[in-house]
Amino acid sequence: MNAQSMPAVIVREGAKKGEWNDVGLEMVEIPAPKEGEALVQVEACSVNRADLLQRRGLYPPPPGASEVLGLDFAGFVVKRPPASAIKESDRVFGIVAGGGCGRYVAVAATHLVPIPENLSFTEAAAAAEVFFTAYYNLFVQAAIKAGDAILLHGGGSGVGTAAIQLCSSIGAKVIITAGSEDKVKRALDLGASAGINYKEQDFAERVLDITGGVGVDIILDWIGAPYLRRHLEILKTRGRLVIIGLMGGSAGEINLVPVVTKRLKIIGSVLRSQSREEKAEITRGFIETVLPLLKSGRVKPIIDRIFSISEVEDAHRYLSKGEHFGKVVLTW
Repeated sequence: MNAQSMPAVIVREGAKKGEWNDVGLEMVEIPAPKEGEALVQVEACSVNRADLLQRRGLYPPPPGASEVLGLDFAGFVVKRPPASAIKESDRVFGIVAGGGCGRYVAVAATHLVPIPENLSFTEAAAAAEVFFTAYYNLFVQAAIKAGDAILLHGGGSGVGTAAIQLCSSIGAKVIITAGSEDKVKRALDLGASAGINYKEQDFAERVLDITGGVGVDIILDWIGAPYLRRHLEILKTRGRLVIIGLMGGSAGEINLVPVVTKRLKIIGSVLRSQSREEKAEITRGFIETVLPLLKSGRVKPIIDRIFSISEVEDAHRYLSKGEHFGKVVLTW
């Protein structure tokens, strides 16, 4: 490696849309920090389902973002921007629109979060994307408050494990769905109020049973179209449906009657393509709301497995099986 190049995980040439394209470590140019950006040496990053979509050509990075895979990182600053409070050697973590799986990543200084002393680089990488996603969608988009009831699909996912803890920290009640009794049990141990094995039970009927027919205030949904009708049925008056993914499909019919009569809010949400200014505001809120909880240990990243960065293919295939509970992390 020369002074201008670095190893990074990329989708290799010849990629075809919709196929499980080849990924691996290649030598690329070290990113040159733009105005207001710091250069961070990455020590760990996590694997997200967005990476699996990107390698299939179904979720390209937004214009101007790095083609290197990776939506989060943890490492230390090797070059700080002028007139910044950030110092070289500071341990930091955060989210990016791309580039997290490179040995170095250029990040706006206003998007950096200091790593608490009680967290390792690996733990910080496991926390980054999922706690940001849970915080933004529950606290900012859905305006969660104490006493709210939340339906959370994928309680064993990285976002699920983060959301369970954040909801519990403010006195909200969480009902999760998961695909096995083991995942349901582990989610309950983590703080969920109730769990539903969606492979054996109708989740909407069970939500109404659990809530005495009342329903829930907030639904955090990454399934999309197949669940849309049922979601509208089980939301309370002034309920909020926050759609953060479309794993089950994007085209669905809406019965507008419950939307109108119950004054429901349907909120579409994505972090990756937001502007630098929007992400800076989200980061400020995250530092104020979530960072103290991570520092105190009231919430913590849940790590399922750790792979070396050279084992990225194995890590992707492991994540794609859906058997994990918590995060899959890559380390340098």
